[in-house]
Amino acid sequence: MRKALSVTDICRKNYETFPFEGAWLEAFGCPERTGTWIVWGQSGSGKSTFAVQLCRELSRFGKVLYDSLEEGTSLTFRNKIAQLQDVEHGRFQVVSEPMEALKERLAKRRSADFVLIDSFQYTGLDYRSYLALKQTLASKLIIFISHADGKMPSGRAAKSVMYDASLKIWVEGYRAYSKGRFIGKNGGVYTIWKEGAQIIGNSFNIHQ
Repeated sequence: MRKALSVTDICRKNYETFPFEGAWLEAFGCPERTGTWIVWGQSGSGKSTFAVQLCRELSRFGKVLYDSLEEGTSLTFRNKIAQLQDVEHGRFQVVSEPMEALKERLAKRRSADFVLIDSFQYTGLDYRSYLALKQTLASKLIIFISHADGKMPSGRAAKSVMYDASLKIWVEGYRAYSKGRFIGKNGGVYTIWKEGAQIIGNSFNIHQ
């Protein structure tokens, strides 16, 4: 049996966090570098653009691996990530492989620090297998992109992952909203595309 920890023990513990700056800091604070995040939103909400922007930001702090399960290396996916060509060599890579192969890859020395899986609905994971994956990759940050059902992730397993994730990011109207355990000083709002968000905001106000 492990020793029970005091408040002092926990307060003395060191945590590795992201030293975010600017808009990322204002929206998400300084979350831990390991664990699970989930990003979800309706089609056309800005979710894919946010994922690309997130990959660019994370590449400043380590290696990012994008597991493109849903689109593979199709033309639409190429167009999505083309803007990342200037990311430092080796800091961003793409695969399209199932979870067992992904686990093997990430078990290797010098493997990626952060993995973005697009999308959760293509992983075949239920909640039990998700927890096993999370335990196996405890030294990594796993980010799932998810379809949405209304304003919730689509499917029972994805909803359970949302409740477990340390950072829950809902994307709507070209803005990303932190619904998780890390919320920045501005209340947890990150603008993905300013002009698009303004157009949608103005349209909403007109139809009020």
